[in-house]
Amino acid sequence: MTERTKREWFDDDAFWVEMYPFMFSEQRFADAAAAADKLATLANPRGKAILDLCCGPGRFSIALAQKGFAVTGVDRTAFLLDKARVRAGRAGATIEWIQADMRDFVRPAAFDAVISMFTSFGYFDDKQDDLTVLRNMLTSLKPGGTCVIDVVGKEWLARVLQPTTSESLPDGSVLLKRHEIFDDWTRIRNELILTRDGRTSTFKFHHTIYSGQELRDRLELIGFRDVRLHGNLNGDDYGPRAERLIAVARK
Repeated sequence: MTERTKREWFDDDAFWVEMYPFMFSEQRFADAAAAADKLATLANPRGKAILDLCCGPGRFSIALAQKGFAVTGVDRTAFLLDKARVRAGRAGATIEWIQADMRDFVRPAAFDAVISMFTSFGYFDDKQDDLTVLRNMLTSLKPGGTCVIDVVGKEWLARVLQPTTSESLPDGSVLLKRHEIFDDWTRIRNELILTRDGRTSTFKFHHTIYSGQELRDRLELIGFRDVRLHGNLNGDDYGPRAERLIAVARK
């Protein structure tokens, strides 16, 4: 695997440590466990081997492993993988955890399905890196294998995006969020200002946003076939009021 030296926003482990309570609440783990059957139905893999790319603390990895799948979870952040190992141990789930950048991880023809959940696709400064990730997914799938990508869709963002929002945790922490669309409506820039225990931390991050057609085009460009777009894990059609953009494609 390639050793990458250029640092991008997601390489700052402090971001994941500080944002963890907001991004990965117990409710989100419960939601993933409840949604695992729907995800498995939507992917409809021909076998049991699943790659969870950018698995984070293992929300879907653990839920799928508990349903009998052989799961490999890949993430570049040691902090999140440590959280995943602890939770998997408590759940009695056996999972292969690998620390690697999604641009580098390839295991040819090894998986029946590859999943990328919770808007973990589109992080990179260089948009060509997204195509690299898709090629890696395609290579890592067995013939007939399925790719599932879950992101926030551009159509939904255009309808509901607010420049500033905030949320609070029971411990009194407050998170102020500022959002700005840039680069000809292809990226979103975010500033997070966290106030906790009398101190304030500020983080900035950005990622590429895709419309349904743009994501379909990229999947087909790389060589995926039978691309289908859904607005949720129930398999409903994708449209302007869909809160998620979920693409399902086969090798």
